[in-house]
Amino acid sequence: MTARRFRLITAVAVLGAGLLAAGPAAADPGSVTVTVNARAGLATVSDTAVGVNHAVWDSELGTNTVADLYAKAGVGMMRYPGGSYGDIYHWKDNTAPGGYVAPNTDFDTFMGGVHRAGAQPIIIADYGSGTPQEAADWVRYANVTKGYGAKYWEIGNELYGNGHYGANWEADQHADKSPTAYAQGVVAYADAMKAVDPTIKVGAVLTTPANWPDGLVGSGDSATWNETVLSIAASHIDFVILHWYPSGATAADELSRPDQVTDMLYLVRQEIDRHSGGRDIGIALTETNTAVGMDTQPGALFAAETYASLLANGVFTVDWWDTHNGPTTVSTVAGQTDYGDSGLLSSGGCVNGTCEPAVNTPFAPYHALSMLGSFARPGDQFVRAGSDQPTVNAYAVRRANGDLALLLVNKDPDNAHTIAVNYAGYTPSPAVPTVSTFTNGASAVTTTSAGTATSQTLPPYSLTTVLLHPAATNAQPAPPGQPSAGTVTDRTATISWPSSGTGLKYEVYRQVGAVSEELGETTGTSLDVANLNPGTRYTVNVLARNGSGAVSWSSPPLTFTTTAPAHSTCSVRYADANDWASGFVGSVDITNTGSAPLDGWTLAFTWPTPYQQVSSGWNGTWTQQGTTVVVTGTGQLAPNAKVNTGFVAGYTGPNVTPIAFTLNGTVCATG
Repeated sequence: MTARRFRLITAVAVLGAGLLAAGPAAADPGSVTVTVNARAGLATVSDTAVGVNHAVWDSELGTNTVADLYAKAGVGMMRYPGGSYGDIYHWKDNTAPGGYVAPNTDFDTFMGGVHRAGAQPIIIADYGSGTPQEAADWVRYANVTKGYGAKYWEIGNELYGNGHYGANWEADQHADKSPTAYAQGVVAYADAMKAVDPTIKVGAVLTTPANWPDGLVGSGDSATWNETVLSIAASHIDFVILHWYPSGATAADELSRPDQVTDMLYLVRQEIDRHSGGRDIGIALTETNTAVGMDTQPGALFAAETYASLLANGVFTVDWWDTHNGPTTVSTVAGQTDYGDSGLLSSGGCVNGTCEPAVNTPFAPYHALSMLGSFARPGDQFVRAGSDQPTVNAYAVRRANGDLALLLVNKDPDNAHTIAVNYAGYTPSPAVPTVSTFTNGASAVTTTSAGTATSQTLPPYSLTTVLLHPAATNAQPAPPGQPSAGTVTDRTATISWPSSGTGLKYEVYRQVGAVSEELGETTGTSLDVANLNPGTRYTVNVLARNGSGAVSWSSPPLTFTTTAPAHSTCSVRYADANDWASGFVGSVDITNTGSAPLDGWTLAFTWPTPYQQVSSGWNGTWTQQGTTVVVTGTGQLAPNAKVNTGFVAGYTGPNVTPIAFTLNGTVCATG
């Protein structure tokens, strides 16, 4: 094994073999540098990635027109019977007491549309007003009687909205509406349904980090919804279900929200890992939409970024709400008429004398999903991409045939941007690439050959995909399999991976934004990495290199977080003492575990994300600059003495807990 080291791969020419660290903005305010790092692999796209919701109140459900539009867009998953209707819907007689069911929207009609579109179903089993037996009978009808092969089943919809936390929009006829009761119900449903067909996948409803009621502990409960549900049901489920409706006040605010996805899913996976017992439990995001410009270009840009961000982070399906919904409030957004309709397709309805276009006319987000379906195909692997300007975001996937596809999002409503693209671990062909573009107000995606692999011009408020071919198709070694982290301490980690062949050298890289930092290399299948920072999240990939110098695709990513020191002269216990889903009270116990007294003390830590802000504190003077928090206390802290301090903080995104604390400059143990 070679010596461990840190080495930042430096910038090179576009067609070279190195990595580019994005530099300062060019003098031209319209110029942007995009970095694509094929060495930094992310998740692989599933065959259910691009999904949509269908509802039994929709008279167009299952029609050939809708199914063909979804087939054209590359939709791989369709959800039924529609959000909260899932908790009042009875499949045997196609009824939803208290709601409206349109004619010809029964389960068989839905499945006809699913099959015509070439998609798969994800079905909500009625928890709110149903029974495990009713759900098991549905599985039997779908997969035994009809042979539909319906694989994915959700147990209810947003059951945390059943009144237990104060808000009551979800039907739930159970006397006990606690997360404990729901989790026990999930176990009963899963056992009954899998007794009919053990191959199905069952999902349980979770709350989404930083979205109500995440973080709340209800009356009579000992833990949050997620902790309670997972502690009881994790061994019986195959995936968890999230919904995400960010509510930005402006389009710019809303379009910044997909930047939170990585931290959001990091927290969810932490929760899953605490209770999964090592089982592979997937994540599905079965509802999302935007609060600004639902039918116009902000909705399209939000859809593209949300899907790309979630899929790059390993979510196996993202399902837009909804197919048809109907107009609510008419406004003008970016010069275009927006109907406040959260459907992908026009319902043809009218509000206040203004009518939508003809029924099934695609709105802007439909075209975004269509671009996603052609950009990120099943089996493609996302690789890291980034931009040096916040107005432009970049995503990239690598295909089995060696092609590379880029998705470029220009969030500037007024200005075009010329981008210079730099590549690491990939050499594109000099041929003119195929470029598809969807612009503000357009009624279709346009495709042509334009620009070069290293330069493209993005119209204002646009989505652009660029398809590139490799300069050469030399034989490569097989990529390493999924790495895993063995012993992880505050400063070290052991990283292991399955062998991908003989006579190979393996290189381990850390992702740092859109660049990679080499942690070491070896001819074995594990690497001991040192010189890490305490309480820090690391995402790494492994690549294989053969004797000819050919390098494999990237392995899947591995994310791990270093700990605090096991032993120190100080100890810190940090707790979220009271949370209300947008803010919390933090309690910090500080213990002097050294042999000398401390005459005055200063505790410091850094938030892992930019979303938290301390507003006040007690038993010390609290300050925050950027993400760094400092509290200074007075008086002597004797050996083995403890002092409690705390703060009130708000958060606008995933509330990731700090791990590393320093007391008078010394990194503390945690307890």
